Amino acid sequence: MGQISALFVKKVVDAATAKNPRQAARRGALYRSVGVDPHAPVDPKRMIPDTDYYALCERVAREDPHGASLPIRVGSSMRCDDYGAFGLAWKSAVDLHRSYQRAERYGRILTSVSTYQIVEEGSRRFMVLHRAGERRLGLRLSNEQTIVAVTQISREVCSHPFSPEAVYFKHAAPEDISAHETYFNCPVHYGADRDALQVSKEHLAAPNRLGDQSIAAFFEAHMERELADLPDDNALNRRVRIQVSNALSEGVPTVADVAARLGLSGRTLQRRLAEQGHAFQDLVDDARQELAETLLRRTDYALAEVAFLTGFSEQSTFTRAFKRWRGETPASFRRTV
Repeated sequence: MGQISALFVKKVVDAATAKNPRQAARRGALYRSVGVDPHAPVDPKRMIPDTDYYALCERVAREDPHGASLPIRVGSSMRCDDYGAFGLAWKSAVDLHRSYQRAERYGRILTSVSTYQIVEEGSRRFMVLHRAGERRLGLRLSNEQTIVAVTQISREVCSHPFSPEAVYFKHAAPEDISAHETYFNCPVHYGADRDALQVSKEHLAAPNRLGDQSIAAFFEAHMERELADLPDDNALNRRVRIQVSNALSEGVPTVADVAARLGLSGRTLQRRLAEQGHAFQDLVDDARQELAETLLRRTDYALAEVAFLTGFSEQSTFTRAFKRWRGETPASFRRTV
């Protein structure tokens, strides 16, 4: 089970009750639904199960007549200072590209279910959000919140007026996307192959308003200590499976590829996995099986498409692997479930 900072709970509850701050009873009920004391100060280091958070987002969106705009209201309320040391590390980076690098490296301090990646494709640059899990409504809302939040704190720190060149979401568009188009001020694409911001090279290179190399170094050291203190007994193999799943449609990633995305060397990743009793290839198999089962349950993709999306060049190879995993063919599994 993944974990998400209670900070985001506060933002969702605030958005749900913003038009009527006197709704104390409702605020209390929403906080208690995820096991958070409504009277205690919100600690960004306090974590709650991701499934509880997604259920909260779904509940608030369904009760709100303008539920489609909930991610805009939640994400745009974020400020660097809300994130504690993470936000200060983001703000003190010398330019936006280095702020994004801090998200790549330290995002796990805020959640165990998401990772970030700066991707270069020719002349285009993307800040990509990777998040594993069933694409239920709550997860889709959370993905939109996160992309909005990254945009918001980019606008906060960048010395140039910031808008992305384009925004991409994997899920289908809600009925009303006017709030999204107004907020992002750029094309918003749904049904895409990624959840991401497309950012210009000029914005990435622009100096941050409060960027300072010495202050940035101080907060990096602080964040490294926080990262080292995180429980890692199951987190590392989960992070590896997430990275493998996210890369499979482009082919099976190497240990060096995955290690680089986690900020490690290939040798260090293999050693740490071995210390926990895991082998990289076993985690690759686990990720492929999990993704294959999800696609067979939740989509109507042809079997050849499922094979491709799980990193197989031929459907017959995928079928043999699936029979090894489940003892039945993919077609039989799909009929059963």
